[in-house]
Amino acid sequence: MKIRYKRLHLRGIFIFGLFWLILGIISITNNSENYFNYGYLLASLLYFGNYLFKSKNQYLTIEDGSITLNNLFSQRINLNDLKQVKIKGKVYILKTEKHELQIKTNLIDKNSLKDLKAILKKLKNN
Repeated sequence: MKIRYKRLHLRGIFIFGLFWLILGIISITNNSENYFNYGYLLASLLYFGNYLFKSKNQYLTIEDGSITLNNLFSQRINLNDLKQVKIKGKVYILKTEKHELQIKTNLIDKNSLKDLKAILKKLKNN
């Protein structure tokens, strides 16, 4: 099961990518002698790459008894090893003996958040 990002979060990343792309194109066409202007294009590529990665992988993946936080360096926790679930504001903290995983609920889609809460409630009861 995939826990999805909010559309607003993904759109924001895409819009920033467009902003840097447009700024880069304008800067290069007006003053191509300055090589720092190509940094704008690099920034846009990084934002578009981030957008594509997050769109494809989404925020969390729950499968085979584990929760994976999908980032550049993903974090995984086995649900069987889970010792404590803390809710601190809009952050869920899942703790095992060795690891800790922080889930930021303000990034999660409303429907996916309901699914996540149901899974965590089920784990708390066990």
